[in-house]
Amino acid sequence: MTFCQTRLPLLEDHLDLLKHMNRGVEREGLRVTPVATLAATDHPKALGSTLTHKKITTDYAEALLELITGTHQDSQSLYTELKHIQQFVATRLHNEVFWNQSMPAHLPDEEDIRIGWYGSSNEGLFRNIYRRGLAERYGKRMQCIAGVHYNLSLPDEFWSRLQFPGEDLQTQRTNGYLALIRNFTRYAWLLMYLFGASPVVSSDFLTGHRLPLEQVGPDTYTLPWATSLRMSGLGYQNKEAQAELQLCYNDLNTFLLRMRRAVTSVWPDYEKIGTHRNGDWVQLSNNILQIENEYYSNIRPKRNPHEGERPLSALANRGVEYVEVRCLDIDPYDPMGLALSSCYFLDTFLLFCVTEPSPFFADGGFCQDSKNNFAKVVQEGRRPGLLLKDPDTKEISLQEWGHQILTRMRPYAKALDASQGLDGVHESALAEQERKILNSSECPSARLLRDIESSGLSFVEYTLQQSQRQQQQLIDEGLPTEVEAHFEQMAEETIAQQKEIDSRPQTQSFEEYLKDFEDALG
Repeated sequence: MTFCQTRLPLLEDHLDLLKHMNRGVEREGLRVTPVATLAATDHPKALGSTLTHKKITTDYAEALLELITGTHQDSQSLYTELKHIQQFVATRLHNEVFWNQSMPAHLPDEEDIRIGWYGSSNEGLFRNIYRRGLAERYGKRMQCIAGVHYNLSLPDEFWSRLQFPGEDLQTQRTNGYLALIRNFTRYAWLLMYLFGASPVVSSDFLTGHRLPLEQVGPDTYTLPWATSLRMSGLGYQNKEAQAELQLCYNDLNTFLLRMRRAVTSVWPDYEKIGTHRNGDWVQLSNNILQIENEYYSNIRPKRNPHEGERPLSALANRGVEYVEVRCLDIDPYDPMGLALSSCYFLDTFLLFCVTEPSPFFADGGFCQDSKNNFAKVVQEGRRPGLLLKDPDTKEISLQEWGHQILTRMRPYAKALDASQGLDGVHESALAEQERKILNSSECPSARLLRDIESSGLSFVEYTLQQSQRQQQQLIDEGLPTEVEAHFEQMAEETIAQQKEIDSRPQTQSFEEYLKDFEDALG
């Protein structure tokens, strides 16, 4: 079969495969004070070591927590683990609040935003200096934006039984995941319409930005029809150096070639910054990307690297292992930042993306129409009569195209329910999103604007009250005793592990450590 043919009949003959889908979540969130200012404290010792803990760490700022689940073969157990991690965090924050919104609370001056610290080892310094580079390149404010990453993999038998092209399993699997990513790129605008939940910001985030924002409340600014300012030019999009990359998902070799060029090619503006200032490191390199993870894409092909192996080398050596969806805003109406019904929908959407026809992108894989659609929807997705361009480059209304996509997704929702013996939960999740297509006021971006305006509060005041209420709810529900004991043990063990790492005699300088990292690219 080619990428232009649907594999739905084959999928319906092999529903048992869907029992072995794996999914995981990485959820970010700021620690803030009771007056909604960014916490200036160290990462709480009670949560463990940010260097060695596999479940609780920090992303960029010292105050930006990152909570990481394991992989799960059902969404309910995934959601439960995320809840347990967050309950443990909630009980250890004491006088601080876990911020349940993608756009940040009140931020101090740039120089007062603390970068994550991971200890004095070479590995810890590498993480810290990488973040110093992000601060130089994009500013610290942008690194305080939070989101949710959703990871998904399919069992090895999926690729052969559904007849993905390739002479061996590794090639079939990689081709299949790239087909998923191409369709995701075509249809990602739909996720921003349905789940975008960051239509507003406070004034202290706006330094240097010129978007035509309107004030809709005390210290609360929006674009009138926005769904996700986090994914607009205010946040992670349209960074000049990264815009030059134009990564291609038609084949893995082209993707790797362009990414390799980015991590080895100097960018003039970053060269002006240099790697050192007053004798201290300020970034890992002067290249377009310091490391592969700096690329701010909506979805990534991923492969877990071996020790000492670069992510690019892992992909080149063993192909794609799973995909990481990175464009989801925090859901401010769910204490976990991601509703269980949203997990059901995402599984359906990603299964649809991998199984439906996925022709190669023309024009070197740059998919400009898809990028334009995405940018339109994050900035004005709720505008009545908004027109997008479909894969045939025809103009089509967002509502009509959205309805078409959700209709095509229905067999996949039924397949997931049937494979897992569930009573219509995937179909119900799909129906929940269909209501938003029919009425944009049902979108979380519209709901949040209404709720803030009716409260009479500012965006920050409203979010603080909501976050405090949700955090207390998690504490009051109580964490199972054995789960709490497990997390306490993890915290103690990871702190001991970091102490042992930091106390080891250094066998090489940081410069030598960094050279080994660069040489690992081959």
